[in-house]
Amino acid sequence: MANEKMLAQVREKQGFFAALDQSGGSTPGALKLYGIPETAYSNDSEMFKLIHEMRVRIITAPAFTGEKVIGAILFEATMDGQAQGKQVPAFLWEERGVVPFLKVDKGLETEADGVQLMKPIPGLDTLLERATKLGIFGTKMRSVINLNSATGIAAIVKQQFELGAQINSHGLMPILEPEVSIKSPDKSGAEATLLAELTKGLDALPESQSVMLKLTIPDVADLYRPLTEHPRVARVVALSGGYSRTDACERLSLNHGMIASFSRALINELKAPMSDSEFDETLAKAIDEIYQASVKKA
Repeated sequence: MANEKMLAQVREKQGFFAALDQSGGSTPGALKLYGIPETAYSNDSEMFKLIHEMRVRIITAPAFTGEKVIGAILFEATMDGQAQGKQVPAFLWEERGVVPFLKVDKGLETEADGVQLMKPIPGLDTLLERATKLGIFGTKMRSVINLNSATGIAAIVKQQFELGAQINSHGLMPILEPEVSIKSPDKSGAEATLLAELTKGLDALPESQSVMLKLTIPDVADLYRPLTEHPRVARVVALSGGYSRTDACERLSLNHGMIASFSRALINELKAPMSDSEFDETLAKAIDEIYQASVKKA
């Protein structure tokens, strides 16, 4: 079964995850970084068409294969789009050997108690049913921790696990992403608090459930190593969080058992005006650098 092969790849394969899930709020910034100004489109439809073309250019590049890229996290519109005549999830798995995931959150609430919970996700069950039919293996959802607030972090983790259980009930693998902001005034303290809360949540999971975790690279190397060894955790992946690729890779190489799930650090050197050969070469270099930091540890 495809799902069993995908699960084995997610759990065991060496490599990293590509985060190609910029949402409506972050798409203008992603396009600007790519070399497409806001004056190049006049509405959301045109904007999403441009970002889809960028993503298709990435996933069809020669280096974007399961050899180094384990999985790719998609925005909903990307899931619904096509690449070389196939639905993107099918293209990724059948043509590239890359496991498709879907971003399901609808953005963040205003900060309260030092954290930003996820906004409600209306129609989540319907979306999960549709994603399953399209061949999506798992999901991702992000919330943000700004301060070392015990009650705030507990609320973040509770919300992540509750939604994770809902996602798991559809046979999908949830990636829980309680991001600690790299600008937090007590980042290491917040990470220690988060570790304790995540451990409690994982210990309470039934044997039938497992999750992935997407976490900010910690200030204390190997802080999250116990999570990588937890029986309910399929994989722990790291977000780049605003660090440059060089910095993120250096930090990641110090954390055993943790692999990358980078977005900006993967694509920020790619530009729309590049020739195909220049684009492919630039992406291949980024993929190799991130792969090395994921599999070769200091």
